[in-house]
Amino acid sequence: MRRQILRPASVLSFGLGRKIASLRANSAGVTIIEFALVAPVFILLLTGMMDVGHLVYAKSILDGAVQQAARSSSLESGDTTAADAMVLQRISTVIPHVTMTSTRKSYYDFSDIGRPEVWNDANANGRCDNNESYTDQNGNGQWDSDIGVNGNGGADDVVLYTVNAKFALLFTGGLLPASWSEQTLTSTAVRKNQPFASQEDPGSGAGTCA
Repeated sequence: MRRQILRPASVLSFGLGRKIASLRANSAGVTIIEFALVAPVFILLLTGMMDVGHLVYAKSILDGAVQQAARSSSLESGDTTAADAMVLQRISTVIPHVTMTSTRKSYYDFSDIGRPEVWNDANANGRCDNNESYTDQNGNGQWDSDIGVNGNGGADDVVLYTVNAKFALLFTGGLLPASWSEQTLTSTAVRKNQPFASQEDPGSGAGTCA
């Protein structure tokens, strides 16, 4: 009976093969590795979902406060400063460290919102220029692409109230660049002021655009 003699290289190869086979069969620690790979994606997805839910809730709070502020400001006794403060207080309860800005523009009628002052667009380029004549309907001495007047207007005027709330996301701020985590919620409300006096007619002055 011949006796098989294993050479050193064969012994080494045989031992390495058994070691590799043993490692392949060993599943210890696999769960930790899988968790390390999946966890960052799962956490980012989870915090993103929480941020979306928080944004939806904050937007509903902001919309409600803006509608209430616009309604109270339409009265003769309306206080726009107090109305803005109320909106800030409401939104601050759900968005800490929020920065809020607000604007009001008044119009003679609903159909005037966003429209330019009347002008003779002789060159049909959509701008008042080249000595074209215009009617200074808002009375500020220049042609405007938006006829609105800054402020809360007067009796029977239509007011467009806009609020911007800028803030950093609560949950993903530490995982995303600062520029990504900054968000701005915008809410608008349109109200017609109460007829507590006679409404002033639009201006009828004339001018020309350079």
